[in-house]
Amino acid sequence: MDYIQAMLGQLRIMAETERCGMLAYLIEMAYVEAGDVIRGERPSNIGLNKRNTSA
Repeated sequence: MDYIQAMLGQLRIMAETERCGMLAYLIEMAYVEAGDVIRGERPSNIGLNKRNTSA
């Protein structure tokens, strides 16, 4: 997860350099979430492995 966060940081800088504000913002949110997972403040598998039981 450290590697993913590092790559997100680099992508955010690239997006800001290219003046892609919305993309930079979304990447920043992913960066923050990765940090939360690293610190144990958020599980890394939220929403995964859930089946749609309404069918």
